[in-house]
Amino acid sequence: METKMDILIAGGGLAGLTAAIHLLKSGFPVTLIEKNTYPQHKVCGEYISNEVVPYLEWLGLDISSLSPARINRFQLSTIAGKQLEAVLPLGGFGISRYVLDAFLYEHALERGCQFICETVTDISFAQEEFQVKLGNKQVLRAKIVIGAYGKRDALDQKLSRSFIQRKSPWLAIKAHYEGAFPDDLVALHNFDGGYCGVSKVENNRINICYLVDYASFKRYKSIPEHRMQVLYKNEHLRKLFENSRILFEDPLVISQISFERKTAVWNNILMIGDTAGLIHPLCGNGMAMAIHSAKICAESVIDYLEGRTISRHKMESNYQNLWELHFNKRLRAGKIISGILRKRQLSDKLLRILMKLPSLLRLLIKQTHGKPIMPT
Repeated sequence: METKMDILIAGGGLAGLTAAIHLLKSGFPVTLIEKNTYPQHKVCGEYISNEVVPYLEWLGLDISSLSPARINRFQLSTIAGKQLEAVLPLGGFGISRYVLDAFLYEHALERGCQFICETVTDISFAQEEFQVKLGNKQVLRAKIVIGAYGKRDALDQKLSRSFIQRKSPWLAIKAHYEGAFPDDLVALHNFDGGYCGVSKVENNRINICYLVDYASFKRYKSIPEHRMQVLYKNEHLRKLFENSRILFEDPLVISQISFERKTAVWNNILMIGDTAGLIHPLCGNGMAMAIHSAKICAESVIDYLEGRTISRHKMESNYQNLWELHFNKRLRAGKIISGILRKRQLSDKLLRILMKLPSLLRLLIKQTHGKPIMPT
C-alpha cells in the first residue's frame, strides 16, 4: 500500500519534533516517523543555551513548565584538575531528553501531527517525489522529506553518505545521578582520552555524560574500571562520582559517534540536528543547534511550498547556505578547542593563558554559542 503526503520527517528527536511543530503552526500537515516510543532516555549533554528561548516561545512552548535547572556559570578543568570558571554570556537551562522529547511529542500530537512508529529503511528521490520505505514494508510518497534520525543510523549506509564509510573512534556514556552539584553550573572536565559534561536537569538530577576515545577505553574491562583508572585522575570527577548515586540501572552507551563533516542536504533530503552535523560537546550546544536547524529548515520548506522560492534546487541551496552560515564557524571552533583540551600540555598552557585573561574564556564560549534566535 502506498500513501502520499506533502511533508514527511524521518526521526522524532529534538530537531524532528521542533520542525514538525513549526510547520504545523504555519498550517502545513506533517507526518513524522519515529521507531521509538516516548518517553526515552538518550545519550545527550542535556544543557541548552538560552539562545533558543525566543524561538521556543514563538512556537508556543513553555519550557519553564518543565521546571528545568537554570544555568549561568561554566566551569572548565584540565586533565590535571586545574580549573577555571566563567559566567555564560546568555545562560541556559538543563532539561532531560526524557522529559523534553515527550513534551514536544505531546505538543506536536495536539497540533495534528501524524505519527508512525516504524523504522525508515530507505529513501529515494525521482521525478520530484520521494519514496520512503518502512520496516513493515509500507511505502510512503512525499513531496518533502526532512532527515532527523540522529547521529548515525543504518539509513546513512543505505544513502551512501560519505562519513558513514569511516569508523569513528568516539564512545559516549551517560547516566543521571543523585548528589551534590550546583544548580546553576555546567562543567566540562577533561581526562585522558576524552571529556565529561556535568549539569543539573529537572527534579534535582545530575546529568553526567562523557565522550571517550574507544582506543583508550578498550584497555579496560568495564565502564567502572575505566572510570576509576582514568576519570578519577581528574580530582573533580573523582569527587563527583564518589559522592553521587546512579539513578539508572546501567549507564547508556552509544558508539561510533562521528564528528566528520556532513552535508545539510543529501539526495534532496533536508538534514537537521545531528543528522546534518555534530559539534564537540563544549557547553552542550548540540541541542541549541538542533532546534535552530529545525527553524531554518522549516522556514526554507515554507518559502518553497508557498511559492516564494522558485524551485526545489533553490530551496535546497538556501537551506545549505543558511546552515553553513549559522553553524560552520561553531563546528570549527568546537573541533579546535576540543583538540587542544585533549592534549595535556596544550590544555595546561591554555588554562594558564585564560587565568591571566579571563575575558578570553568568554570569547571562546561565544565561539560555540549563537545569538538569540528571533522568530521571523
